[in-house]
Amino acid sequence: MSSKPLQLQYRAPLWLPGGQAQTIWPALFSRRIEGEAPQFKRERWATPDGDFIDVDRLDAPHEANAPLLVLFHGLEGSSQSQYVQAFACVARARGWAFAMPHFRGCSGELNLAPRAYHSGDFEEIGWMLARFKTAHAGPMLVAGVSLGGNALLRWAEEAGDSAAATARAVASICSPIDLAASGRAIGRGFNRLVYTRMFLRTMVPKALKKLAQHPGLFDGERLREVRDLYEFDNLFTAPLHGYRDTEDYWARGSAKPHLHRIRIPALVLNARNDPFVPGSCLPSATEVGNDFVRLWQPPHGGHVGFPGGFPPGHVMQMPTQVCAWLAQSL
Repeated sequence: MSSKPLQLQYRAPLWLPGGQAQTIWPALFSRRIEGEAPQFKRERWATPDGDFIDVDRLDAPHEANAPLLVLFHGLEGSSQSQYVQAFACVARARGWAFAMPHFRGCSGELNLAPRAYHSGDFEEIGWMLARFKTAHAGPMLVAGVSLGGNALLRWAEEAGDSAAATARAVASICSPIDLAASGRAIGRGFNRLVYTRMFLRTMVPKALKKLAQHPGLFDGERLREVRDLYEFDNLFTAPLHGYRDTEDYWARGSAKPHLHRIRIPALVLNARNDPFVPGSCLPSATEVGNDFVRLWQPPHGGHVGFPGGFPPGHVMQMPTQVCAWLAQSL
């Protein structure tokens, strides 16, 4: 990293106050691209367990040894998510290669194995990054948004000193690094009425299709009755991925307790008014106790919002600054 730390700054526009507005409006209405819309080419990778993942690569010219930016999406995200489009535009402007692997079941086609994806899926992250590294001649930078960012940090934590052989630097954006605190937050009040319902609207049907693929995998009648993510994780996510229950998944899957183990430059960005990730659960630099980890906790921004400019605004500020931070490691 450079000897002079990059100054990271974000100031929310006066016309869009509050964490809820800064989350919802940018996702629906703000401009997400600069120049032409990014075009992706899709490739399918076979996984070691007989399944597949779909990777969308930016279809834009770059040098063979240019940096590669790999972005992991959030819960139920895809290459059409507003933050993916914005990061792809920033990577293109820098002359970087860009790739976004879809977690299993998120590319528009149901995956084959009796599993899906989850916030602590560091082994899957590690397998994908190893494959990217083998195929790309240039340095690799990695970012993860929300769920994808927590899983990325868990990979860096588990990899320890060996992570540097794969990636130059990593960044997590609005990640639920304390899964229990985030799980409680999304299960209450407005969050439960809006975000929980939005997520379950796609997650439950996909899980039931998974049950049709693999009869007896879980109790379908109980799953049809779930009303929050705690119940969903208890019936589906935890048992399918080797956890005892939701509490075990949240405890073992959270990145926050292990940040001190990271041995490559890591940016951990969380807005303090994020409706999903309460500011009260965010770590201090003293708690982290690790010079590799840079905490950026602006007071505003919402959950993966960070709008800027005049109405309807744009979402380019955050990915521009995150990529500038990552570029310091080149």
